[in-house]
Amino acid sequence: MDTSQLLKGVLDLAVLAVLRKEDGYGYDVLRRLRQGGLGDVGDASVYGTLRRLYNAGLLTSYVVPSEEGPHRKYYSLNEPGRARLLESGRIWRSFARTLDDLVGEEA
Repeated sequence: MDTSQLLKGVLDLAVLAVLRKEDGYGYDVLRRLRQGGLGDVGDASVYGTLRRLYNAGLLTSYVVPSEEGPHRKYYSLNEPGRARLLESGRIWRSFARTLDDLVGEEA
């Protein structure tokens, strides 16, 4: 099964989830997603998702100077982002249960 299409549908949720625990800059979020098991996630997809979530008012950002290159733009989850994470998490769990029931244990 090509997981890239599945990933497109859940990347917003995954990004919000990794930012729930700790703020992060683009490459840090990408690294945490990959460490979490989403090894196929692309750089451009994550950076685009961060921009989209920020523009939607679900994230705040701040810049931290870096001694090793350009400044880093960190993203953090704000209250609307936390609300979206909770709602999206509920929807995902319901969807996953339904699909588990349809597929069954033998698939």
